[in-house]
Amino acid sequence: MWNKTVAELSRALQNKAISSVELTTLFLARIKQHDHKINSFITVTDELALNQALDADKKIATGQAHPLTGIPIAHKDIFCTKGVKTTCGSKMLDNFTSPYDATVVEHFKAAGMVMVGKTNMDEFAMGSSNENSFYGPVKNPWDLERVPGGSSGGSAAAVAASFAPASTGTDTGGSIRQPAALSGISGIKPTYGRVSRYGMIAFASSLDQGGLFAKTAEDLGLLLNVMAGHDARDSTSIDEPVPNYTATLNQPIKGLRIGLPKEFFNPNLDSKMAAVIETAVKEYEKQGATLHEISLPNSALAIPAYYVIAPAECSSNLARFDGVRFGHRCKDPVDLEDLYKRSRSEGFGKEVIRRIMIGTFALSSGYYNAHYLKAAQIRHLIRDDFHRAFNEVDVIMGPTTPGPAFKLGERTNDPISMYLSDIYTIAVNLAELPALSIPAGFIDNLPVGLQLIGNRFDEVRLLNMAHRYQQCTDWHLNIPGDF
Repeated sequence: MWNKTVAELSRALQNKAISSVELTTLFLARIKQHDHKINSFITVTDELALNQALDADKKIATGQAHPLTGIPIAHKDIFCTKGVKTTCGSKMLDNFTSPYDATVVEHFKAAGMVMVGKTNMDEFAMGSSNENSFYGPVKNPWDLERVPGGSSGGSAAAVAASFAPASTGTDTGGSIRQPAALSGISGIKPTYGRVSRYGMIAFASSLDQGGLFAKTAEDLGLLLNVMAGHDARDSTSIDEPVPNYTATLNQPIKGLRIGLPKEFFNPNLDSKMAAVIETAVKEYEKQGATLHEISLPNSALAIPAYYVIAPAECSSNLARFDGVRFGHRCKDPVDLEDLYKRSRSEGFGKEVIRRIMIGTFALSSGYYNAHYLKAAQIRHLIRDDFHRAFNEVDVIMGPTTPGPAFKLGERTNDPISMYLSDIYTIAVNLAELPALSIPAGFIDNLPVGLQLIGNRFDEVRLLNMAHRYQQCTDWHLNIPGDF
């Protein structure tokens, strides 16, 4: 049962082929047996999970169950969970236990899902490799000497290693799609505002978006049916009707127009990666979709614009962690200034400090117009590029990452090289669009992903196209040999 999809487990639970307690016990045993090799969890909630599983079995027995009732899920440790430690992968919050649940957690709890734990992550979601965690790096289940991607690497690795059939993540510049690709699973970043950010600890408020990991597009649809929706407690949440994301999964895609950005397929793209993506795109052509070359002329400016906007917002958001109200507090401060300086210096890691400093500089007097304002203007240009493209095509496709997973430690001393890991994903966040990554093949026995980008609130189409691809390929069925 541990290698089944969410959809398959839902049917098994409803048909009484297995109980939620049995299923939860199975996954908890796998975590205990194997996670020391991967480090995908910060907190494992054994007792809470079994209590939730007991409640789920009662609901199933009385016919009051939701399709997801009784299915285990892991939450990225950026989502607040009542009574459970919420750390954001940081020493700053190592002693913080949330007094409330994030809206996302509430939604899955209301559906009867079982939380098996909180997953490891780059500190405050800042990173592309999951090497920036106070709790140590996460390792890729396909090769323990390589990264799983970040910042939601723990969530991706947990699903790839079958420690949970699904997990939550957040995507600020590619932090769901990139680890999904490098870990060989499916991951979706919904339209900005589609999923509530209430209780999701902020990194960059205009970019952060909650999303999901699972083995298949069908699973992502089932989970998004629960996760999505307006939340009055979140001022960035959009009051837009939520469709049934699984109702049209099998709809034919004949006649759909696929855009292939020439900027994504330039000579800098690795030839092996180009071959994988070309093969994947041909599968859509076989099903009647048409291919069109398009241009996103400002996409090359996405990374420099992002690394001004995101650090600026991070500088503002992380100002609240001052050692006064909650979080890490230095010992024996001599005055208020000493309290601030030492609490923050001790509580934050190197990458977080780097981004706070960059962001503070970009927002400082005399530099705001030269840096932050220019980046915001570029963001509008990127948004306009996508708007024009979607007048010509229905979906945009390309690689999720420049290549497969790189080795642990390979880029930790080269921030620019690390930032370029998200070269194909960042523009989507700047434009506030939905996108997903699905397994599309292997390079040197390491998984790589195909990225599908949709127009605003067009997750239904993305999931339909991803599902159709997974009906005629089996890349998503591959499991790491050691797990």
